[in-house]
Amino acid sequence: MKPLQEMVLLSEIVLQAKIAKLAAHRLNETDDVEVWCSIQSILVASGNVSKILWPPKKESKSRGMELRKMLKIEDNNILSSRKFRNQFEHYDERIEEWFIKQSSAVYTDLAMNPSQNSLMSQTVNRGYNSIDNTLVFRGEILDLNEVLNSLEEILDKCKPFVLT
Repeated sequence: MKPLQEMVLLSEIVLQAKIAKLAAHRLNETDDVEVWCSIQSILVASGNVSKILWPPKKESKSRGMELRKMLKIEDNNILSSRKFRNQFEHYDERIEEWFIKQSSAVYTDLAMNPSQNSLMSQTVNRGYNSIDNTLVFRGEILDLNEVLNSLEEILDKCKPFVLT
């Protein structure tokens, strides 16, 4: 990888980590739309970092490995998986799947604090628990604190290599 390319990619990681960090500060807003805007920003920013460090294209895999080695990032880092982000990015497909597979007309979405109601936490499509900062998608849980902590660690590891 060329030094300029390396610097540009590391600078992009720094930018995306900062975007996620700012979005996390907005999670305490009382307006539900602002909360979901912040969640989406965190998922997109963490997905962008993930694509730089774990590129989906075969021809870019060595670039990702080189960056992870330079930054001392484990292969099993929480950001290595974009599964949860993809649930939100491809939500239109998830809606289609839901209505093909479900016999019920009940559709719960954008629930706030769904884990407070165990029945709801299993049937909610998208939910956010502000008490423990977790995101729910059809019974699966993503701890946003883990995502944000990982981004913060990666941000710190980038600092020696880029001008901030």
